[in-house]
Amino acid sequence: MKDLDRRRQFRDHVYEVFAEVGKALANGRRLILLDLLCQAERSVDEISNETGLSVASVSQNLQILRAAGLVASRREGVRVYYSVANSAAADLWRALRVFGEQELPAVDRVVEGYLTDRDELDAITAEELGKRLEDGTVVLIDVRPAVEFESGHIPGALSVPIDELKSRVAELPDDKEVVAYCRGRYCVYADDVVRELKKRGFRARRLELSVQDWESLQ
Repeated sequence: MKDLDRRRQFRDHVYEVFAEVGKALANGRRLILLDLLCQAERSVDEISNETGLSVASVSQNLQILRAAGLVASRREGVRVYYSVANSAAADLWRALRVFGEQELPAVDRVVEGYLTDRDELDAITAEELGKRLEDGTVVLIDVRPAVEFESGHIPGALSVPIDELKSRVAELPDDKEVVAYCRGRYCVYADDVVRELKKRGFRARRLELSVQDWESLQ
C-alpha cells in the first residue's frame, strides 16, 4: 500500500508541474506576449508599446511565462530583454493555435466578426508563393517591424514595415504582383497593406502564414 501511495504521489506531483505550463497559457494577454516574442526579442518597454499593455501588466505576465519555462530573459545594462525560451515553446504555442483553429468554431466566428472584408482580400497559398518566388513573378514584402524581420523572415522577402509603406511604395515594382505577410492569421498588418496597395493600383495579395508557419512547411 505504501508503494502504491508513493507512486500516486509521484504521479500527482509531476502532473501538477506540467499543469503550471497550462496555467501560464490560460490567459489571452500572455498568449499575445508569447506570440510577439516568437517574432523577436524585446524589452518590457518595447513590448508595452507594441501591445498597448501597461509596463506593470507586461512585467507580471512575463514573470509567469518565465516561471513556466516558456520565455527567457537577459539583462543588458538596466534593461531586461525577453525572448521565447526555445523552439519547443514556440512549437507549443503554434500547436495550441492550430488545435483551436481546427476544433473551436468560435475562432472562425471571431475572425469573421471582426475581419468582415477579409474574403475580399485575395490570399495566396504557400505552395503557389514558393513557385512564384522561384520564377521571379512576385515580390514578397514583410510588413512587420524591422526588428522582427532581422530576427527571421521568409527567404526572398523585402522588409517594408507597415509604418514605412507610404514613404517607400515607390520602391515596389508595378509590373509584378506584391504579396504581403506579417505575423500570421491574426495579424492585420498584411490586410491593411494589401488594401492600401490596391488603392494605389497594385496587384496585391496576402499570405496568412507567419515565418514560423512557413518554416514548419519546409
